Amino acid sequence: MKKIIVTLGCVLIALLAFAQPSSTEKKQRTTTTEPIEVTGTIIRTMIAEGAAASYQPRNTLVVREDSSNNPGRYVLNGRGHVVNKAGEIVQTAIKPGTRVRVFYADMGDLRMIDHVVLID
Repeated sequence: MKKIIVTLGCVLIALLAFAQPSSTEKKQRTTTTEPIEVTGTIIRTMIAEGAAASYQPRNTLVVREDSSNNPGRYVLNGRGHVVNKAGEIVQTAIKPGTRVRVFYADMGDLRMIDHVVLID
């Protein structure tokens, strides 16, 4: 019984020692607003559908497009650009023959991928 009382007393003292006092002061913050001007160019996003080709160089997606006999090559930089129909990020490689819908923008000679949706 004596141990229980001593333990409870130590716990009570420890709780009081680590308790932080609350502040009743109200702090005032001042904010200023300044107009912001945004300039830039509009990048037109295009869509292509087809099937992933069997050969995929690093950071490149090769798609046999439905509307063309020539395969399209798209630059794929970074992770998180490939999603399934539900919008969930796909972590695995795109298998050859997988039906895809590619959302891209032309940047000179390159087609930069915004995102890829796996249809199958």
